[in-house]
Amino acid sequence: MSDQTRLKITPTRGLRGEISVPGDKSISHRAVMLGALAQGETVATNFLSGEDCLATIRCFQALGVEIDGPRDDNVRIRGRGLFALQEPEDVLDTGNSGTTMRLLLGILAGQPFFSVVTGDASLRRRPMGRVTQPLLQMGAVCMGRDGANYAPIAVSGGRLRAISHQLPVASAQLKSALLLAGLFADERTIISEPIPTRDHTERMLAAFGASLSREGRTVGVDPAPQLQGREITVPGDISSAAFLIVGALITPDSDLLVRGVGVNPTRTGVLDALSRMGARITVRDFRDSGGEPVADIRVQSSMLQGTVIDGPLIPRLIDEIPILTVAAVFARGETVFRDATELRVKESDRLSAIRMELNRLGADIHETPDGLLIRGTGRLAGGTCRSHGDHRIAMAAAIAGLGAARETCIEDASCTSVSFPAFTGALNSLRLE
Repeated sequence: MSDQTRLKITPTRGLRGEISVPGDKSISHRAVMLGALAQGETVATNFLSGEDCLATIRCFQALGVEIDGPRDDNVRIRGRGLFALQEPEDVLDTGNSGTTMRLLLGILAGQPFFSVVTGDASLRRRPMGRVTQPLLQMGAVCMGRDGANYAPIAVSGGRLRAISHQLPVASAQLKSALLLAGLFADERTIISEPIPTRDHTERMLAAFGASLSREGRTVGVDPAPQLQGREITVPGDISSAAFLIVGALITPDSDLLVRGVGVNPTRTGVLDALSRMGARITVRDFRDSGGEPVADIRVQSSMLQGTVIDGPLIPRLIDEIPILTVAAVFARGETVFRDATELRVKESDRLSAIRMELNRLGADIHETPDGLLIRGTGRLAGGTCRSHGDHRIAMAAAIAGLGAARETCIEDASCTSVSFPAFTGALNSLRLE
């Protein structure tokens, strides 16, 4: 069905069976970072062994942290404590991972040494000023292109000044970077966000022993004397599950159970949006995994109806908009996405990329300044499209191909390894011929 760079998808009658998805990417990143800053040992099981999370591991190894794994999706981190990271001998390469770069900048701002952070060509085009400017206010020295807006970015850190900061946009990465920097500040750091975003950092900081408070859309973190290592079981990533969920919804004979998925309320906007569209989705067997809610999700083929997705729902499904666009193509009527300009500065301009590539396959999608207008056709023709080097575009196109009239070929699809290394195998194991 695929080789290293090209993924070929043939139409299917449906997806059936039970499956678990890879560990949550956001939580896997944070497990390494907080484990590195903690005293003692942290063990993360069901860790996502994707390229982005491996970049995080390599960066912290370069900072002197002993990390074993991933082995069988387990990682063992021997923490050095908040103030014992080592000055790196070389540039820290975060690859294509915006999460790694932004959160790492917050940590490096509190370290009393010099470091330089860079990434691949795509990441070097993504703006970082929303992180570096408040770090400058806290007393760090950040230097780079366009006033430290673009990597490579050099950081000279140390003891920081606490700030009270209003985020200009709803961004969990920006919030997390400043909360991590707040661990090294002289007083409580306070961050206010316009719309609530994913709260994995807050949950994990509390689990590691940090002192936090939340009131409405404002969260505060106190300078931490130390964090304590712990065991973490990483839930299945709902962003990865979303591809299989939509694949089951748009193909006619599907009945799929996805086990052990993280259902943190700040991340389940995709389920809310699909429910609005008439999806037959049942969430059951709720349980807790290290402070994160987990459940099993059953999905059955559904006749979907267009809807409007905007406002406070957008931050809760920002990564899932490409695959929700596929659901909208197979729905009846129009679907409108608004308030999604943040997608223009992801691994690709995801609004432009998903519009371009699904239209190649026969969709009817129009781009707006802050979103998309999709006229559902209920079908696609198939054909050849490109990934734009973006894992979510590649996987969204592949799922669209399941419901197309003929074969779909996605060029440069090896990027799926960023978040779902076994994506092709998962589809093969579930598809009905």
